[in-house]
Amino acid sequence: MKHMLYKLLVGLLAVGLTAGAASAENRAGALTISPMYGGYLFEGDQNFEDDNTPTFGLGLGYNLTKSFSLEAAVNYIDDFEGRNNQGQATEVEGLLYRLEGLYHFMPENALVPYIAVGAGNIALNPEVGRLDDTFGANYGVGVKYYVSEHVAFRVDARHFIAFDQGLDEGNHTNNNLLYTAGMHFQIGGESAAPAPRDSDGDGVTDDLDKCPDTPKGVVVDADGCPVDSDGDGVPDYLDKCPDTPKGVAVDANGCPAVGDADGDGVADDLDKCPDTPKGVVVDADGCPVDSDGDGVPDYLDKCPDTPRGAAVDANGCPLDSDGDGVYDYLDKCPGTPRGVVVDEKGCPVSFTMQIEFDFDKADIRPMYHNQLKEAADFINKYPANQILVAGHTDSKGSDAYNKKLSQRRADNVRKYLVNKFGISANKLVARGYGESQPIASNDTDAGRQQNRRVEVICCTVIPAE
Repeated sequence: MKHMLYKLLVGLLAVGLTAGAASAENRAGALTISPMYGGYLFEGDQNFEDDNTPTFGLGLGYNLTKSFSLEAAVNYIDDFEGRNNQGQATEVEGLLYRLEGLYHFMPENALVPYIAVGAGNIALNPEVGRLDDTFGANYGVGVKYYVSEHVAFRVDARHFIAFDQGLDEGNHTNNNLLYTAGMHFQIGGESAAPAPRDSDGDGVTDDLDKCPDTPKGVVVDADGCPVDSDGDGVPDYLDKCPDTPKGVAVDANGCPAVGDADGDGVADDLDKCPDTPKGVVVDADGCPVDSDGDGVPDYLDKCPDTPRGAAVDANGCPLDSDGDGVYDYLDKCPGTPRGVVVDEKGCPVSFTMQIEFDFDKADIRPMYHNQLKEAADFINKYPANQILVAGHTDSKGSDAYNKKLSQRRADNVRKYLVNKFGISANKLVARGYGESQPIASNDTDAGRQQNRRVEVICCTVIPAE
């Protein structure tokens, strides 16, 4: 029997290795033959002199799928020393029959681990005494390593639970161990479909590749053809002008076939501004960019953020027709005369404040301090203007005296504004007009009181003395 098993093993190995390694994997639908050699280890007191006994055997199986298979196996347990149930020394041999289900992990790989669960029978036959025939269950693990499409090396270990085994008189369960190594041959079955070829290595398989000879490393599209970003017919990896506008005829290098006289990157046949100065940023039509759309290109525009629709001058800045410092597009009073002070809307502003004095006095009454603060606030808000501080008197006294009195009153108000509020003295013009500009009748006390006054006036042209 050993000789026959050896011949079978050599024959199957020769056939399997000559078949090649087209698909080294566990195959669904394959028949399997597994010759094996190993040992059978008996547990406990089973009346055997040799607890560990050589064994050889053969397994026949069928792969239901890549992962699941059924296998029937028989192992011959070689002669070993034992005692029969009468205590007589005798030679014993045995046969172990197993039917198992195997589940394979990673069946597509060359190295395939698996687990096994099954049942079987062990028959021990002594030369002297009766045959001992015992049912059992088993489970275990194994691994196959495929060296070709049909041939693998195989190693297994099984825990065989024998119910009432042994040549002794006892009825008990024994836990035995079967361990084997051998070969594994599979015949037929479904081979895995070969991986689709990709001859040029661009990531698109040959059956889908419309450009099968793309050079290595070139970026391709879904059809396997080199990418042509600007659509000029020259692929990016050859294109020296990869941003050519659509529709422009190009040469073999992907650059416009016609000239570009101003060197702005837009071919002459598409350039609507063919004389653009060198270095100026242009749009797709070859014209200088005008970011704010005011008609003055950015490279000439000194006010590049002008609001849309605002009229501008040659420098691209908004117009200020009346010269009041407020652009026309913001000016609510566009015809303001030159020199008139305006507010932020371009409209004229004016301020007149009047304080009165006691008879023949130039001292500022405390009751007017708040009014003078208002005057200071206004002056500070419009600092570019000169303010007239005009002093006046009633008609009592001589003209010369009243002229001097009115000047003292104007000077005192000017000093108060300068010293109290820090207003520049250059902005304040103090003039004394005496009794020459009454605003009420000098024939009554009430009228004369109104005429004893100082006016702070903005914003008019200050007359010469």
